[in-house]
Amino acid sequence: MSRKYCHTLAAPQPPTYAQWVELIYHGHSCWELAAGSRLLFDPFLADNSPTADVGPDHFDRLDAIVVTHAHGDHVADVEAIAKRTGAMVVANFEIAGYFAERGCTSHGLHVGGGHEFEFGAVKLTIAHHGSTTPDGVTLGQPCGAVVAVEGKRVYHAGDTGVFLDMQLIAELNGPLDVALLPIGDNFTMGIADAVKATELLDARMHLPMHFGTFPLIDVDPQEFVQRVEGAGRSARALRPGEGYTIP
Repeated sequence: MSRKYCHTLAAPQPPTYAQWVELIYHGHSCWELAAGSRLLFDPFLADNSPTADVGPDHFDRLDAIVVTHAHGDHVADVEAIAKRTGAMVVANFEIAGYFAERGCTSHGLHVGGGHEFEFGAVKLTIAHHGSTTPDGVTLGQPCGAVVAVEGKRVYHAGDTGVFLDMQLIAELNGPLDVALLPIGDNFTMGIADAVKATELLDARMHLPMHFGTFPLIDVDPQEFVQRVEGAGRSARALRPGEGYTIP
């Protein structure tokens, strides 16, 4: 994020942040981060009706689309939304190249790599699962992503299972304001493993995702909330269209 300075003889001024940063849940693993800049994670909307609260045409301005991996339920609407809004696709190098070939503006990273953009910072983290497109093309390693915008840090876990090195994510990137965690089981962590992940990440707030879209992942997010709160940490389950304002 940019820092404004006075003339060269004056002391640097602190960054000016937006009054609020909001995460809006659009179903499955799709989240919109709205502040002075606007980002979207893993859009799966047109083929997720009526679970998703909006379609791809809902977005008229986005700075970036952060993509964790190439599965169809995470990239289905990336191209359409990126071309409509001019958003930059930020993902691993292979996924970024895939969408660049389709006429999208993109920026490739790899696991452990980060970059400071005009809208904020993105760093990719380890994730343990696959990354194959619906047409069978394997596009690099899957990732999680830590996004720092307006002084807030949000971790999107992708489809990962729990892993012990989650405890390094906040240590290396700074305390997390929000962790977005899959809970649906079968394809990702289930509730018990996701609760363990909250212990390792210790974010200020933990929001569940990747549940209820298909019968195989139809779990109760309130069970996750109750178990996390019972362990002394914070969690909240949102319905598509609901938002969480980061304090």
